[in-house]
Amino acid sequence: MNPIKVLIMLCQSADSKKKNLVKILDKEADEAEKYKKKGIDTVIVLDNYSVHKSRLVKAKQPEWEQKGLFLFFLPTYSPELNLIEAGWHQIKTHKISGRMFEDESDLAKAVKQSLAQRSCSKQHQLRQYLFSALWLKYREPKQFAFLTFI
Repeated sequence: MNPIKVLIMLCQSADSKKKNLVKILDKEADEAEKYKKKGIDTVIVLDNYSVHKSRLVKAKQPEWEQKGLFLFFLPTYSPELNLIEAGWHQIKTHKISGRMFEDESDLAKAVKQSLAQRSCSKQHQLRQYLFSALWLKYREPKQFAFLTFI
């Protein structure tokens, strides 16, 4: 069984998110190509966030499909179908509820820590991709995480 991967991108402009989503999906397509040789297609399920449906993403879809990577978009207004929503609910309700954060960076760190704790307790694999772009305010690398459910 192939793992299900949930992409979480934190603290970026919409333009950066589009470009970095394409970079990540390019890597996933390369991995999917290995499965395609075994007769297995890879499907990534996305919600209808504008970045997911951008022209940049749509332009790359035929290339990814040739490699065996297909994008499936959830129906609009259907958070109950989105696997990450239950995880976000648990994090918001039990991990960061009632806490005060100095700034966005502290909030992002708390979310990252909660994701790491949740992935360990559920025996999920958490992978993080770091890109060279810098946050303007904090001068820290942007954080991207794949929470992988196995």
